[in-house]
Amino acid sequence: MPATSIGQRIERALAAAKLSQRELAAETGISQSTLSRTISGERVAKMNELVAIAHATGVTLAALTGTSRVPGQVQCAARSANGASMDSMYEQMLHFLELDAYLDDQAIAAVV
Repeated sequence: MPATSIGQRIERALAAAKLSQRELAAETGISQSTLSRTISGERVAKMNELVAIAHATGVTLAALTGTSRVPGQVQCAARSANGASMDSMYEQMLHFLELDAYLDDQAIAAVV
């Protein structure tokens, strides 16, 4: 997978959460213009903003900042069904694996 910027990861998190920039601004208290400049790469995001964006979109901070170890450890072979795109399926799988890694890091046991 090609390297992506924080702005691109924020855009993917927005799409996955089905939020607009305006909705994310309302949820986080970050102005829409600040979000727009951050996503476009014109502005560097502050850590408290990234934490708020991660919380609002349901993405881990590691996934949002690109510091996660999960994508480098994942190999996937799958077949798409019901018109789902492979990229979309891969992103969903990474999201769940990110969450699993986060829970492991926090010593939170899985409940079955």
